[in-house]
Amino acid sequence: MAWNQSAYDAWVNRYGSPAEAALKIKQNPEARLKTFYKHIGDVKGKKIANLLGSHGSKGVAMALLGADVTIVDIASENERYATDLAREAGVNINYIVSDVLELPDSVLTADYDLVIMEFGILHYFIDLKPLSDTIASMLRFGGRLILQDFHPITTKLITSRGSTAKVRKHKVTGDYFDASLEETEVAYAKFIPGQTAVMEKVLHRKWTLGEIVTGIASSGLVVKLLEEEPNKSSDVYDKGIPKSFTLVAEKLL
Repeated sequence: MAWNQSAYDAWVNRYGSPAEAALKIKQNPEARLKTFYKHIGDVKGKKIANLLGSHGSKGVAMALLGADVTIVDIASENERYATDLAREAGVNINYIVSDVLELPDSVLTADYDLVIMEFGILHYFIDLKPLSDTIASMLRFGGRLILQDFHPITTKLITSRGSTAKVRKHKVTGDYFDASLEETEVAYAKFIPGQTAVMEKVLHRKWTLGEIVTGIASSGLVVKLLEEEPNKSSDVYDKGIPKSFTLVAEKLL
């Protein structure tokens, strides 16, 4: 329910109309994939699944580069924006509106070259093993998962206050090992000002880095890389604090 509340309008406010957004992506599709582009290489002809692919900008960028793209997401409003975006970009994508954990056998085909998941996604699962099982069921032998998300240090442990480099302060206020559910706003709420008070909330279950690695490895996926990344802004107050991470795992079993 939360993810179908004015999501289309939120993406228009954030990225512009599908026609406007498509024009920007077409100008440089690699740039839209910059955070994980070095890990995917040439995607031409590859079969790729973008799980929790939201508004479809990453999927459309990969389709423009020649990939056969399937996006899975729970929100029909996300599908509407993504399909409009793909049409304006002149590419085809396969968009499946579904809970990732309820995908039919027709999708769990063990022939995907890549499964992509990126930013603000793992906290929507209360158990990572079923998610990892689903990913393993989609990948071919030798296929890879590329997962990028926010680092648990910044999501579970540190509270930041202030909006500019000169006034931002960080404090350790959280419990890194807290496994409770946290009620919060849906991620795109800030793009539809004035509606937050009446919107349905979502629940987050925030994971430690150890839990994430163990969860992915629990289904026979072999972790090949775990890269912790700093805040890449010029903010000296954020220097030395891990902001995100990239995990690459391969199906070798």
